[in-house]
Amino acid sequence: MRRVAIAAAATSKFTKSSDRPIFELACEPCIEILRETEKKGERKKDIDAVLLSTCSQEQYSSAIVSEMLGLQPKVSQRIDNLCNSGTNAIASAYSMIAAGLADSALIVGAEKADSSGNRLTWDVTRGEFNFPVHWAAMFARAHMRRYGTTEEQMAQVSVNNHEKAAENPDALFYGKRVSLQQVMSSKKIAEPVKLLDCSAPCDGASAVLLVSEQRAKKLENPVWIKGIGQQTSGASFASTPDLTELGTARRAAKEAYEMAGIKKPAQEIDVAELHDAFTILEIMAYEDLGFAARGKGGNFVSENDSIAINTRGGILGCGHPVGATGVSQVAEVALQLAGRKAGNRQVKNCKTGLVHNLAAAGSSATVIVLGV
Repeated sequence: MRRVAIAAAATSKFTKSSDRPIFELACEPCIEILRETEKKGERKKDIDAVLLSTCSQEQYSSAIVSEMLGLQPKVSQRIDNLCNSGTNAIASAYSMIAAGLADSALIVGAEKADSSGNRLTWDVTRGEFNFPVHWAAMFARAHMRRYGTTEEQMAQVSVNNHEKAAENPDALFYGKRVSLQQVMSSKKIAEPVKLLDCSAPCDGASAVLLVSEQRAKKLENPVWIKGIGQQTSGASFASTPDLTELGTARRAAKEAYEMAGIKKPAQEIDVAELHDAFTILEIMAYEDLGFAARGKGGNFVSENDSIAINTRGGILGCGHPVGATGVSQVAEVALQLAGRKAGNRQVKNCKTGLVHNLAAAGSSATVIVLGV
């Protein structure tokens, strides 16, 4: 099986809403990548696959984006898996290249703020609680009852990620910090989850270019995909029996760690993008990924001093364009590991990174380990 590297990554500015069609949004980071890689000798005609991650209702959308970019790939596909779409697309592209079916693949995630992917209406096991905030509230209550996690610990996650987003010009909440008191006093949406415990839907797009090991030899600092783990327990909320953990994320992490040779994630991971669509999900992720012992995620919020988490501001600070989220997480970690494009938020001497991406109350999960 061939090794696969990330040759380039780009993310457009996330905005609350715009009148730009989804195809225009999707093309923006792709054009930046094509211009950058052209200088390194990569040609448009050499891109073998284009994968579009989106929950948009537009049909034949990947082929449309390909044509707008002037590309004629062998493979053009659209992939949607709610919030987990982006990393699913990257895993699919990785598989094509590793298997020798392609030498390069352009993956782009794009979404509008009013995407139908923001709500799941068909699942009767969720009853009337078909908005994601309802599921977050159940996770939060369960974690509080069993482990003593506090609303203040959840609020600190929001404070931390808004602080980082304030330094990221592409973030929805660029320049907008929040205090612990502001989070705690924000409107209650579903007890105990408050407005500032929640991410915001928005317009946005992000893209990455994957290449084979042979193509990567031309790169100065290739970032390698070292491990991928994925798990789906089902689609319904009934597939999540224990509300204090996400078994899908635990199993996906185990697979990714084994593939990447990670033995002690808390010591070996330098930078991580965690799925923080709600503050409680980041706390649960600390435990599911082995960064903190089970039940200690709340304490880890303030005790962590070794792993740079959600350096771009996470989903809370950047916004949540559903189909673009997973791609933008990978793009951020790749830029951090390349060590030259993360600007004021650059983490020094980072060698190994992780992406943790969920969908539909954690009924599916992807974990990707990247390294240099």
